[in-house]
Amino acid sequence: MKYTWISFSILCVLLCQAITPGRAAELPEKENFHLFLLVGQSNMAGRGKVTADDRKPHPRVLMLNKSGQWAPAVDPIHFDKPGMVGVGIGKTFGTVVAEKNPGITVGLIPCAHGGSPISAWQPGQYYRPTRGHPWDDAIRRAKAAMKKGTLKGILWHQGESDSRKGLAEIYEAKLHDLVARFRMALGAPEVPFIAGQMGIFKERPWSEAKKQVDQAHRELPAKIKGAAFVDAKGLGHKGDKVHFDASSYRELGRRYAEAFLKLSAD
Repeated sequence: MKYTWISFSILCVLLCQAITPGRAAELPEKENFHLFLLVGQSNMAGRGKVTADDRKPHPRVLMLNKSGQWAPAVDPIHFDKPGMVGVGIGKTFGTVVAEKNPGITVGLIPCAHGGSPISAWQPGQYYRPTRGHPWDDAIRRAKAAMKKGTLKGILWHQGESDSRKGLAEIYEAKLHDLVARFRMALGAPEVPFIAGQMGIFKERPWSEAKKQVDQAHRELPAKIKGAAFVDAKGLGHKGDKVHFDASSYRELGRRYAEAFLKLSAD
């Protein structure tokens, strides 16, 4: 009777630990824990409507939450603007990569700041709308994550805030500098850098400035080694002519994953 009671007590403790909200996820060996830094503005953070399926985690896709703990990756992954965040590219991206590589676990490091211009992604820069330091926060979180895993890619989706006269002309130089700084700061000189295309919505024709920013994204693979470009052809918006809708974010996540898998196979 004594041993039965002890066994029952141990079982209760284990069950309580398993269902405790916010409990850190169990991690694989460092070489099998593949990390991806998710940076940019709101279309990286995601603003799509969350459904029940978006809340179902994949057993080998984790996210570094706001408090710095690894948890199952479910939407919303980002937390830049709590009242606005939703479905983004991250969960789908991680799921596709994990399914293609059964021996690994994917770790997503969300660090996007909605509305941020590329100039906000500089050391020491404070971005008031999200009450954070985009660059400093991303580097701090990435370095903390890299103690447990291996950085495999940097995903960037940004550009809308720089699609205006006076900023578009200098965007390419700033983008190239950003790639170099990320690689240097994280000690990963050849880590893949993947840039996504801004939304192409017929209800909101592109200005010449937006076309110039898009050109910088498109030409990145030809000018920066280990870079890739993901197009947004055929994707729709959520009604605001700025942010993708949920299904388009999922498709964009698949396109990012395909670009990464191709880049890492070359």
